[in-house]
Amino acid sequence: MKGKAPVPSEMISEATIAEVCGRLGENKPIRRKLPGRGSLLFDRPLPFLCVHRRPHGRLDSGTAELILGEASYLIAPGTIRRRSDWTSLLERIVATMVERFDAFLVIEIWSAPPWPVAAEAGSEDLENREVAALRPGFRLAARGPDKPRPAVEVLMRSLRQIVIDGQPAEVEVDDRAYGRPPGMPLLLSMAEARRLHCHFLGIEVKPIYRDAVTGDVFPATLRSLRRGLSRSLKRTFFTFVRTHTTARTKHYYALGRRALVKAFWEVDRRLAEVGDAFDLLWQATPINTSAAWNEFKRSGFRRPPEFHYRPLTVEPAALKRQLFSIPIEKIEDPTLSHLFLQRQDELDRKITMLADIGTPRFLPGSIQLYGTVEPPLGRLADALLAELPPRSREPAGGKSLGAEQFAERARDEIAWYRQKHAGFRATVAVCDDMYWGLLVSGGNLLIGRQTRIPAARIEPMLQHEIGTHLVTYYNGRAQPFEQLHCGLAGHETFQEGLAVLAEHLSGDIGRLRVRTLAARVLTCRSLLAGASFVETFELLHQQHGFPKRLAYTITMRVYRGGGTMKDAIYLRGLVEILQYLGDGGQLEPLFLGKMASDHIPLVEELQMRRVLSSPPLRPRYMDNPAVSDKLLRLREGLSVPELFKSRKRKK
Repeated sequence: MKGKAPVPSEMISEATIAEVCGRLGENKPIRRKLPGRGSLLFDRPLPFLCVHRRPHGRLDSGTAELILGEASYLIAPGTIRRRSDWTSLLERIVATMVERFDAFLVIEIWSAPPWPVAAEAGSEDLENREVAALRPGFRLAARGPDKPRPAVEVLMRSLRQIVIDGQPAEVEVDDRAYGRPPGMPLLLSMAEARRLHCHFLGIEVKPIYRDAVTGDVFPATLRSLRRGLSRSLKRTFFTFVRTHTTARTKHYYALGRRALVKAFWEVDRRLAEVGDAFDLLWQATPINTSAAWNEFKRSGFRRPPEFHYRPLTVEPAALKRQLFSIPIEKIEDPTLSHLFLQRQDELDRKITMLADIGTPRFLPGSIQLYGTVEPPLGRLADALLAELPPRSREPAGGKSLGAEQFAERARDEIAWYRQKHAGFRATVAVCDDMYWGLLVSGGNLLIGRQTRIPAARIEPMLQHEIGTHLVTYYNGRAQPFEQLHCGLAGHETFQEGLAVLAEHLSGDIGRLRVRTLAARVLTCRSLLAGASFVETFELLHQQHGFPKRLAYTITMRVYRGGGTMKDAIYLRGLVEILQYLGDGGQLEPLFLGKMASDHIPLVEELQMRRVLSSPPLRPRYMDNPAVSDKLLRLREGLSVPELFKSRKRKK
């Protein structure tokens, strides 16, 4: 009501203001609840602040959440008067920070009323109007002769890069409007702001994140908008810091939060518990591969083998209840929230596949998880097999090691890493219920009892399994962010590509290995085309010349569990990692944990924010001087066929 003074419980005391400024002056963080459902956060002393005032007399669902992930923000009631305890709080904060940084930037954010959408000429199509109404939009209020022009330009460009549901943002700049919501007073008068070297900008946000009638929030839209806006704000603050203050920072990533709240640790721990509770690959690996081979051979390779699997040690329905009880919605940080939601979705799909092992439902789940065989990947596999036709007799490659002998070599390798990092606790086990092959599970190396490794493949396989899979597992374990040892969503393609690259860098991929990787892709394509186990086996053996036992093993790997697309990711991952290196990417960040290629910027951001530290381990092969020469050639942009040709030239 007009002229009504705020009640004492809604006022900010002088003691509170003094405490806030005192902590900032002592380089301490601030996180406080304030009257009128307000709140203040400074992750650390910073020369900028995001502000949102809750409008008086109307709902404003979702708008305050747009700034909750920033490193400094103030949420205040919309009833602030021109001179009040709230403006005193802001004035004292600004003065404290300006004394340290020379200048200060306030960006206030509010929501616009629903924007009218004009129909296109000659069209009143309601569907087109509704789509246009969901296009993101921003209006920048930037009046004033001393506005920070470089920051305004960066903000404008960054906001235009925001795309929601395929629609790029509309952005307009209003040089006649002050940085405040309509009908609300300036938080500081222009004279006060100029005296304090404080700059104000305003962002009016088109509220596409809520229903215009009911006010109900659209969670996915809000998350997407929040991530895009957060990136734009950090870029703007970075420009302001570099052009107007004495602070120095190397990248806008470094302006994110460093302190992690209790909700983060809870969500991270609980997601890791679910991820560590099962191993889908181990559960989907048959326990009777040897007996099934003998049965297949006795049938003249005409009757498909019957595979049997280990009993589940977990209840999938209970795991799903555990998974979806994790309160990811409490995570304010948009980067971490995004990573957690991706991981939750992936675990949901994996748990469904766990319950579907041995059924026709397993393959559709695998396609969701690993994708299909895209045409370029299929053509690459065809080209590799055409360029590397089968030899009349594959060379034996000299001596080979059996399972127990290879296990000893693996234990020696693990001992070397343990000397570098005491937390490297991997063990090696030779498994009777795993007939052939190598598998890393739960931070340990498992070896099938009948496995034999040719001498030329010993070092490459050690670096594939230990130097990649185990090193990234235990480097991830050394971080406070547990998802890095479990694996961020979609990490497996890049992880396997990195492991295959390790084979090249530590020795030689080898002709038969390249043919096998290509054959796995063809086998996945054959499965998708509806071919039977026997038809795919014949394709590999008769058309591409693979020995019967190897053709069986490749086919078994793809058809196990009901059909899996996982074996296509080895060649796809190698393509991705070569493209990454050709584009100037560095290997070192990839050893920090298990991540996908699109996670690299996010992980780098968390490193710059000091959430993550440097990994304690790097693969042993990286200390080999010859690796530097190989990496130089890879950075020239070698493709997979060129990689193999360069290997032949070297020989």
